[in-house]
Amino acid sequence: MDDQTSLPVTEAPCSGPMPGAEVLFTQARTPRAFSPRAVGEDVLRHLYDLVKLGPTSGNCSPGRFVFLTTQDAKERLRPALSPGNVERAMAAPVLAVVCHDPLFFEALPRLGSDEGLRDWFAADVGLSEETAFRNGTLEGGYLILAARMLGLAAMPMSGFDSFMVEDALLTASGWRANFLIGLGYPAENEPHPDHAEPRAPRLDFGEACLCL
Repeated sequence: MDDQTSLPVTEAPCSGPMPGAEVLFTQARTPRAFSPRAVGEDVLRHLYDLVKLGPTSGNCSPGRFVFLTTQDAKERLRPALSPGNVERAMAAPVLAVVCHDPLFFEALPRLGSDEGLRDWFAADVGLSEETAFRNGTLEGGYLILAARMLGLAAMPMSGFDSFMVEDALLTASGWRANFLIGLGYPAENEPHPDHAEPRAPRLDFGEACLCL
């Protein structure tokens, strides 16, 4: 960017939460229950349109998502769920399976400008698997934040047998299951964040961060 088009750099204020922080973090809570209100396909399409804009390494975009929107579809996952997750997974209006595509690199000629990138990943299974898992997980995080921006509650879950999920849903696609997210509108009886139970403790900056 030249001098004529560059903008002055200013420091972001730190006196309070930035706009949107409440929706995404400080006031957002993992739901205990969902409203019976249906989540339409148009909402899921809008959700993905936000998720796909999040950055990934080289725009590789390996994240894949299976949205289970009917009770029959969710029942296919019941045998794969840990006992503690069965009730909450079945109760979610939409159960999203966050996946990644091990062959994500086949789309790179359409997604990137580097002509050799597809062959580079295709020749290194370890690198492609690591890249798919890491960036697919990142896109799953984007999905949680995008859902909150659209007024949905998100309940991530990891207690399940991934091989059983893949056998039940993903054999045709070859995608790999990473984690689950229950999606829906918050239940009307969910307490306001100001009156909810205190959050579980988090690590403070000194425990979790290094500045070198």
